[in-house]
Amino acid sequence: MGESVLLDPTAELQPVIRERLAPPSAIEGLTVALLDIGKARGNVFLDRLSENLTRHGVKTERYAKPTNTKVAPTDLSQTIAERCDLVVEALSD
Repeated sequence: MGESVLLDPTAELQPVIRERLAPPSAIEGLTVALLDIGKARGNVFLDRLSENLTRHGVKTERYAKPTNTKVAPTDLSQTIAERCDLVVEALSD
């Protein structure tokens, strides 16, 4: 057998290396973006998550990608970054 080669699925020729942000110590007072990426039943997961977060006093905002086959449009990502502190993406099948 030959040597294995791992490929970067992002197709970036020179990927940007970003330092991982430290998670917040608490989410009270923060705004959480709930991003539906368009997979089946992802919205059900986000509905339940929104209910639970709201019950605990956390503000949520809902967003959706126009299609699950492509990355989120830049303007959507920028809106989320400007308005929210954290993001949860729904991935379900």
